[in-house]
Amino acid sequence: MVVGYEFLRTSLALPVPPIVRPARVQPVTRISPGADGCLAIPPRAAPTGAAPLDHVLFAIRHEGIDLLLLSQALKRIPEADMLAAVAAAPNGQFVRKAGFLWEHFNGRELAGVAPGGQTVPLFDPARYFTVPGPRNARWRVNFNGLGSLDYCPVVRRTPEIEALLARDLLGEARRFADDIGPELLDRALDWAYLHETESSFDIEREAAPADKAAAFAALLRQAGESVALDEQRLVELQNAIVTNAWDHAAQYRTEQNWLRGPMRGAAGVTYVPPPPESVPGLMRELLALIETPGVDPLLLAALACFGFVFIHPFMDGNGRLSRFLVHHVLGRSGRLPRAFVLPVSVAMRRNEADYLRVLQAFSRPVRDLWRVTWIDEGEYRFEPLTGDALYRYWDATACVHFLLDMTRQALERDLRDETHFLVAWDGAWREVNERHDLRGNALATLMQGAFRQGGTVSANLRRKFAGQVPEAAFDAVEDAVKRALNPPAA
Repeated sequence: MVVGYEFLRTSLALPVPPIVRPARVQPVTRISPGADGCLAIPPRAAPTGAAPLDHVLFAIRHEGIDLLLLSQALKRIPEADMLAAVAAAPNGQFVRKAGFLWEHFNGRELAGVAPGGQTVPLFDPARYFTVPGPRNARWRVNFNGLGSLDYCPVVRRTPEIEALLARDLLGEARRFADDIGPELLDRALDWAYLHETESSFDIEREAAPADKAAAFAALLRQAGESVALDEQRLVELQNAIVTNAWDHAAQYRTEQNWLRGPMRGAAGVTYVPPPPESVPGLMRELLALIETPGVDPLLLAALACFGFVFIHPFMDGNGRLSRFLVHHVLGRSGRLPRAFVLPVSVAMRRNEADYLRVLQAFSRPVRDLWRVTWIDEGEYRFEPLTGDALYRYWDATACVHFLLDMTRQALERDLRDETHFLVAWDGAWREVNERHDLRGNALATLMQGAFRQGGTVSANLRRKFAGQVPEAAFDAVEDAVKRALNPPAA
């Protein structure tokens, strides 16, 4: 027997995605994770009847705060039931949380209630990442979510996220920059800007013409500038990175857009973002959220990146802009050296299957809550079953974990590997240049080939430069590159 959120979802036929870990009554002695992926509930702890409010209170107490489901369920709770529950336990923290949310989602106050008790946070800080928020004196509840009651993604505390945040990756990046010195850092960052641009276009399966690649790289160098993000600034950024002038936006989109796969008709629609009339309000909330003080910048960067792409405020360019926002948030934090860029898109491109899984964990359940009717080729009718609540209250835990891991890889693997390569290149170049007088272009070409081939100059390159380069110089390049790639142990 299901209880709590899953009971509410099924018994009230709420248009929300299935509960990831539904609560089920099982023959156990305490509430604990069940073997079948559920939350196992002992019979003595379960609600005894089918009254929806009993299951709301149970869920808030034992399953945490699910604002998406509560935004739908509390609209089905009669006012008389809420008044009776508050009168029966005016000091109870869970009934006060329910009353606080009931008023918000129903848009009116419960008359004649006089709650008491100590002030409690809406979200349990031991379970979720939270920030200090406004106190509702009436219900003695502090709203401590990320964002507001109108837009509040949640990030659950997991061992993986806690460990990555404890490492202080941005502090590691700053120490890395200090350790390698300004000259080597400039060269490594030149590489990072170029490859971050190429990878961001590659993820969209779009070629990067030289002018657009240069424009995007220039934008990356401006990420974190003092200019606040708003609709006008985002329109300017969209125009700068979208290659087709016909797709340049003048404002947030005013029509419905969607993503599609290879299948024909409605079955080919894989994701439907919120209706256009919801976009301005959602974007205002998201842009306010990413300016929240006291939150780790990497956590805010993940919320900015994925929140933006889920809203899809433009008809084109949303993916690249979402990844630009990562750099904007990190740059604004002041935690990185000026003009420093972490090549997170390079790491995302390398882990594209994982990136797609994180996106689909959100997009697939959302798609199921739209009624899509095929009209003609390229024409559909879209009817949302849940309004825009799906896009206001979402679980960002997997998104945050993914971006933290991509940041770790961008620092540990990409920037450090490129720096090691530059050091190896410089050493090999000096060694060959001191022994042989070769043209710079010829030496660079031979070295590039040798580094690609693990220290071997290919037969093709030897033939190509046979008239310009003495045989001993080919051997010298090979020897120098092999030593650079395999330095003696210290």
